[in-house]
Amino acid sequence: MNMNSHLELLSGNKRWALSKLQDDPNYFKKLQAIQRPEYLWIGCSDSRVPANEVTNTAPGDIFVHRNIANMVVHTDMNLLSVLDYAVTVLKVKHVIVCGHYGCGGVKAAMESLSFGFVDSWLRNIKDVYVKYFKELEAISDKEARADRLVELNVIEQVRNLAKTKIVQRAWRNDELKVHGWVYGLNDGIIKNLELVFDDVENIDSIYRYNNLQGNEQL
Repeated sequence: MNMNSHLELLSGNKRWALSKLQDDPNYFKKLQAIQRPEYLWIGCSDSRVPANEVTNTAPGDIFVHRNIANMVVHTDMNLLSVLDYAVTVLKVKHVIVCGHYGCGGVKAAMESLSFGFVDSWLRNIKDVYVKYFKELEAISDKEARADRLVELNVIEQVRNLAKTKIVQRAWRNDELKVHGWVYGLNDGIIKNLELVFDDVENIDSIYRYNNLQGNEQL
């Protein structure tokens, strides 16, 4: 094991910075300008799914939050803080939940095993499995079942976003669309689940806030 392998990252950073300056001497000056991304990407922490690379976009184009299995958990203050900043301050126009086939978190949630501290997080995915139990259990192939759970998990996280005050307040005052996508590790293509939420009519009435004001908190 190379204990100094982290130094390769620093060396790679210098090569990268130099290459950017060679292509455009003003590259980093431009990046110092106030960021105005149109998109918030809520993705998985998996190292194989970097948002900018898989969408062929430049730094500054996408505001990013990543966690295990691209979850939107209502007690996750990290996620809610990112969402609030992106929607309220940056005024993003699109929030994208992007899962990926072959997700380790989703596969782990399908098992009746303990994986340690992450079990508490995976329980949220197990809840999705229970909600769609009949559909998932009807899929005999385990990999195909996992792929479908990846899709259903994205759908449920989009719904969870729509249930937040942050998104509902934006729907009152701004144009905002919430999307569900899945990235394929095998071919590099993003599948659009054709799921777009842009109004409280997309969720059950019990989740709608009818008395939101402009200064409502999380």
